[in-house]
Amino acid sequence: MERIRIDKQASNAVDAFLEYRRIVGEDDGGQLFSEDEFKKYKEIMLPRRMKNRLYVSFGVPGQIDCKLIGPETPCFCTHRYKQHCTDFEELPKERPILLPCRARGCQCVSYQYAHMNGSRPVRCQCKHTTTEHSESPGHPCKKCSHCSGYRSPFTCGCGQPGYAHVTLVETKEERMARGHPVGRDVPYAAMGGLTGFSSLADGYLRLDPSGIGPLSFSILKSDRLESDHVFERANTSLSQTAGKDIYLYVLSCFF
Repeated sequence: MERIRIDKQASNAVDAFLEYRRIVGEDDGGQLFSEDEFKKYKEIMLPRRMKNRLYVSFGVPGQIDCKLIGPETPCFCTHRYKQHCTDFEELPKERPILLPCRARGCQCVSYQYAHMNGSRPVRCQCKHTTTEHSESPGHPCKKCSHCSGYRSPFTCGCGQPGYAHVTLVETKEERMARGHPVGRDVPYAAMGGLTGFSSLADGYLRLDPSGIGPLSFSILKSDRLESDHVFERANTSLSQTAGKDIYLYVLSCFF
């Protein structure tokens, strides 16, 4: 296997482009901003994101977040979360908060996650796929007349059927009131519900609801009673370990 080698200048250029893409997302319409345009964009958008970030999750109300939404997570309309409206100058007062799709011609009025079976969306109880249902409100089936709207009987890893799940869009304050992690304020576009490394895993695989990532070495090596499970100790120390989150945005682009 032949290795590709690049010098430090080229490596810095790649890092700069990745940072640009994380911040700008698709707001440049496919045409890279000039240095002045990028600087002006950051002056406007970064303070807005740090203040008005929205957290998006998918789960059964009152239970764990089965899926935390990231920039590349697909919507029912097949477009990615990052292709929806995710930045607001002022947070909406109405609930639920709507995040309409910005893709040309799409009728999606707000981001909505649909259960996936591997890389494919789960079929409706009428046996048709999500793409065979309309992206408009209610998601009526375009193939059969007896289906009044998409309803998935798929059983999630949490043990509940797909139709019992909802896509929740909430503010930082609302998420904290539910006792769920908010991570650190970041300037990146469409971060959704990602607050740490373990946020990339499904809810029933995260082992704890924190999303803060792997346990610290001090917790793993600390003295504890035999009955005191290591993950129980971690959950009682969230306030001490939350500051150690590691944002792996490049990995999040695959989820």
